[in-house]
Amino acid sequence: MSQPTRTTRRYEWATFEGVWNREFTLFQRFWLSTTISSVVQPIIYLLAFGLGVGTLVNEVDGISYVEFVGTGSVATAVLFASAFPGMFNTYVRRVFQRTYDALLAAPVSVDELALAEGTWIAAKAGVFGSFPLVVTFFFGLTPTWGMLLVPFIGFLTGLGFAFFGMWVGATIKTIEQTTYITSIVLTPLFLVAGTFFPISNLPPGLQVAAHFNPLYHCVELVRAASFGWDLPSDLYNVAFLVGFAAIMWFVAIRALRARLVD
Repeated sequence: MSQPTRTTRRYEWATFEGVWNREFTLFQRFWLSTTISSVVQPIIYLLAFGLGVGTLVNEVDGISYVEFVGTGSVATAVLFASAFPGMFNTYVRRVFQRTYDALLAAPVSVDELALAEGTWIAAKAGVFGSFPLVVTFFFGLTPTWGMLLVPFIGFLTGLGFAFFGMWVGATIKTIEQTTYITSIVLTPLFLVAGTFFPISNLPPGLQVAAHFNPLYHCVELVRAASFGWDLPSDLYNVAFLVGFAAIMWFVAIRALRARLVD
C-alpha cells in the first residue's frame, strides 16, 4: 500500500509515542504470558545447568559455576525476549491482523514503525534479561554497582535481535518457517555464546565463529559488569553490539518496505 506524503521530519516523536502507547496497552493485557515465556525458560536453564552440572564443576574462570551460568543466562533471556517477539509479532501483524496496513495509512513511515517497535521490544528484553541475574543472587552471586548496567546491555543486545526478528518476520512466507530460524540460527547462538561453558573449550574454528556471535559479546559485558571491567575488550564488545543493531535495523527496514510499501 502507498504511504501518505509527509512534509515533516523523518522521525516524529508523536509517532513513537503512539506506537509505544499501543504496545504498552497490549502488554497490560498479556504481560503474564509474555513474561513467563521470556523469563521462565532461561531460569530453568540456569537451575538445570547451574545446580546440576554445578555439582560436578566447582569453578570456571575463577568463579563458581552457578555464577558463571547465572550471568551467562542473561543473554539467553534477552534472546528469547527479543528475537521471538520480533519474528512472531511482525509476521502476525503483517499477514493476519493487517495492523501495519492500518498504521501506515496514518502519517507513519516504515522507518518510524520499525524503530518504535524495535526499541519497545528491546526495552522489555533489557528488563526480562535481568531476571536470571536476580535469581543468581540467591545462589551466592554478590550484587555490584556495575550490575545496574545489565538492563542497558540487555537493551542494546535486544535491539539487534528485535530487528533480526522483524527482518525474519518480514521475509518468511509462512509462520512455520520460524522453526527453521529457531533450530538453525537461534539455538546454536545461545549454546555457543560462553553461557554454559567457556568458548576456550571449543575447537579453534568454533572459537573464531563465537566471536561473531552477538550473544557472546552480551555475555562478556554482563560478566564484566558483575566481576570487573576490562575497558579495551569491553568497548569492543559494545561496538560490536552497536554494529549488529545497526545492520539488523537496515535489513529489517528494507524487508519491511518491500512487503508493506508499493
